This record gives sequence, C-alpha cells and structure tokens, in this order.
Amino acid sequence: MPVNGINHINIRTTDIAASSQFYIDVFDFEFRSIPMATGHANWLFDNNGRAIIHLRAMAADSASTGPIDHVALDCEGQAEIVERLKARGIEYSVFNIQPDHALVLVKDPHGVMLELNFKK
Repeated sequence: MPVNGINHINIRTTDIAASSQFYIDVFDFEFRSIPMATGHANWLFDNNGRAIIHLRAMAADSASTGPIDHVALDCEGQAEIVERLKARGIEYSVFNIQPDHALVLVKDPHGVMLELNFKK
C-alpha cells in the first residue's frame, strides 16, 4: 500500500487569526472555518482547493516543534514569495542546491520550519 503524498499539516496555535494571516499573506492560501459537530475546524486551502494546513486552537507543547524538524512544500513563484517575505520583514534563507532546484527556508509564527521547494 503506497503513500501518495502528504494529506495535510496540523499546527497548534493559540491565535488562529495571526497564524492563518501569515499563510494567507505569504502563500495566498484561503482560510475556511468549517462547522463540525464538535465546533469548527480551521483550514487553509491552496489555489487548487486542497486543504493543506489544519490550524488547531491549542497551545503548543513547548517552544520547539518537537520531533518534526521541518515541513517541505512544493511551490511556484519563488521571486513573488521572497518579495512577500521581504515586505513583511520575515527572515528567510535561499539555497540554490541544483541548477534547476532552489530552496527557501522560513519559520512560521510558531517556529515551524518551512522548506519551500522551487523547481525550474
């Protein structure tokens, strides 16, 4: 039984609005609060309508991200994302690891390292 990809990422936060705004500003994700029997589920969707990040209203266990080192995302539009990060004063690093492959590393508001992969 093969694994076909990552379904979604779940991030704990005590501030749904600030967390979602970071991902909306940087990646143009769409925020949706979906009613459920137990309350609302807060999701961020990509431009293809896929639920990518589930924001859970809950404090993190610690200041670290635990055993998860980073989350890697396939992206497009490196120049645009870098400009958004610059405009918001968000620290990032760019690595050209191969002639046709660049990485941008950035942390979200909770310290989760995001590896943004750009293939040319």
